[in-house]
Amino acid sequence: MIIVGINAYHADSSAAIFVNGKMIAAIEEERFRRVKHWAGFPELAIRFCLDEAGVSWKDVDAFAIGRDPKAKFWKKVLFLAKHPGASVKVVKERLANSKKVSSIEQELAAISGLPEDTFQGKVYNIEHHRSHLASAFFASGFEEAACLSIDGSGDFSTTMTAIGKGNKIDVIESVDFPHSLGIFYTAFTQWLGFPHYGDEYKVMGMAPYGQAQYVEKIKDVIHLTDDGLFTLNLLYFRDVTSGVISYGDDHIPVVAPLFGDKLIAVFGQPRKKEEPLSQYHKDMAASVQRMAELTIFHILNHLHKKTGLDRVCIAGGVAQNSVANGKITRETGFKEVYIPSAGHDAGISMGAALFVQHAEKQFPRQDAIYSAYTGSCFHNDDIKKILDQKGIAYTQLPDEELYDAITDCLIDGGVVGWMSGRAEFGPRALGGRSILADPRRNDAKEILNLKIKRRESFRPFAPSILKEYTEEFFECHEPVPFMEKVFPIREEKRGLIPAVTHVDGSGRLQTVDRTVSPRYYALIDTFRKKTGVPILLNTSFNENEPIVNRPEEALDCYLRTNMDMLVMENILIRRK
Repeated sequence: MIIVGINAYHADSSAAIFVNGKMIAAIEEERFRRVKHWAGFPELAIRFCLDEAGVSWKDVDAFAIGRDPKAKFWKKVLFLAKHPGASVKVVKERLANSKKVSSIEQELAAISGLPEDTFQGKVYNIEHHRSHLASAFFASGFEEAACLSIDGSGDFSTTMTAIGKGNKIDVIESVDFPHSLGIFYTAFTQWLGFPHYGDEYKVMGMAPYGQAQYVEKIKDVIHLTDDGLFTLNLLYFRDVTSGVISYGDDHIPVVAPLFGDKLIAVFGQPRKKEEPLSQYHKDMAASVQRMAELTIFHILNHLHKKTGLDRVCIAGGVAQNSVANGKITRETGFKEVYIPSAGHDAGISMGAALFVQHAEKQFPRQDAIYSAYTGSCFHNDDIKKILDQKGIAYTQLPDEELYDAITDCLIDGGVVGWMSGRAEFGPRALGGRSILADPRRNDAKEILNLKIKRRESFRPFAPSILKEYTEEFFECHEPVPFMEKVFPIREEKRGLIPAVTHVDGSGRLQTVDRTVSPRYYALIDTFRKKTGVPILLNTSFNENEPIVNRPEEALDCYLRTNMDMLVMENILIRRK
C-alpha cells in the first residue's frame, strides 16, 4: 500500500510518502523553492517523494490532503451570519482556497500529465487538526494516549483534544475560531515588533530576559474556562472576520495585524520593528510566554483528568513552543510526551497520510518514528562533481580523519557547516544540515551572529548532546530526539557550556542517539574524547533562508558568510 500525504495551499506546504506502513520520505516544498513557509501546491516535494520510493503516480493507492473544506461547514456559515461586517474579500479568498483544495484531482492530473480520472477515488480530505493528531499519535508508538492539537486555526478549529487507541483517534473536544492560543501569541508577537509569519519563536527566545510580571493583566485577554479550555476576550483583537492569513500569487503567507485598539490602550503603543527592545518589552514577552504555558497546562491537566492516561501526543504550531513542552511532565499529570519533528503545519502531510493508513485503511501500526532524516541526500561523487565544475578546492577524508579535523577546527574557535546524510523534516537542524561550534566558548554566540546568522542577540543556540550523558548535564532527562523541549541545565554545568546555556540557565536540547544519527553521534563523541564535553553547539545551516537542501546551497551559504570550514559528507573545504 502506497500513500502520499499532502499539505497544500497552506503555510509550510509539504509532502510525505508511506510504503507498506513505513515513511520513506517527507520534505517541505520550501527546501526546493527556497522561499520560507511557501504555501502553494507541493509539486516538487511530491515528485521527490515518488522518486525516493521508486514509484509512479499510478502506483499510489491514496493521496491524503490535510484539509477538509466541509469540516464544520455550518459553524462557518453561522459565524459569518453573526458577523455581517465580515470582509467580502476574505470570504471570496476562503472560497477560492477551498475550491483549490477540493480540486486536488485536477491539480494532480496537471502536474503528472495523466487523465484526471486516474486520481478519482484516491483523494482523501482529512481535517486539519485530525491530521495534526495523527502525525503525533500514529508516529508515537503508543498503543493508547491522550492527544492534543493546538495552533492558530485550521478548518475552523484552533484546538482539538482526543484519545488515540490502536488505529482510532476519537475526538473529545474542540475550540472554534477565532478563540485561538495561536492568535493570542501572534497578536502579542506583532505588538512586540515581529510582524512576519513564524516570528513567534523570537518572543519565546526573548522571554527569559524579562520577568513575567504582567500575567494578571494578560488574563483579561485570554480566559481559562472550567471545562478545561479557553476563550479570547475579542475586544483586544482586530475584527478577525477581516482575515488572519492571506496568500498572494507568490504563495508567501502574510499575517494581518491581529491586535486591536484595546490592546494598545491597555499595554501601550506597539514597538516599531527597528525600535530598541526595552525592559518592558522583555517583561511582556515573559508574561505572554507564561500565559501561553498556563493555558497549555490548563488544557493538559483537564485532559489528563478526563482520560486517566499518562501519555500524551501533541502537534500543531503551538507544539513548537519548546519552553512549554519541557515543562509538561513537571506541570501536568502526564509522564511521557511525544511531539513529532514537524509538529507545525508541514507535519500535516505526514499526519494526513498516517490517518488514512491507520484510521481509514486499518493498516497495522508501525514502530515509533524517532528519525527526522527523510529529506534529500547526496553522495561524495555528486558533491565532487559540483565542486570541480566550480573550481573549488577540497579534500576527501575517511570518517575518522574527518571527525578529527572538524573537532580540531571547533576547538580552535572555528565554525563548521555540516551536511551529512538526509535533510531533516521539520524546522530544526538535527545534524543533517547544521552549523556547529564549540559550546564551551563564551564568545561562540557573538561569533555565530557576526559571521553567519546575523540575527537578534537574545536568540539562543541549541546543545546536541549524546543521549547517554543527558542526565549528567540536564535536570530533566526525557528523550528529546527532535529538539522539541527546553530543560534546565544543571547549575554546576552551566559555566562549562555557556554558548548553549540561555540566560535563565536552560537549553533547547537534542538527545543524539547512536542508532538514529551514527555519523553525528561519532562526531560529537570525537569532540567528547578531546574535551570531556559530549555536546556540540548546533544551529540550522542557513542565513535568513530555508535550511540548505542541496550542496550548491550549502556552498553558497559558506562562501557568502565567514564559516571556517564546510563539510559535505566526506568532502572538506577550508578557508585559505
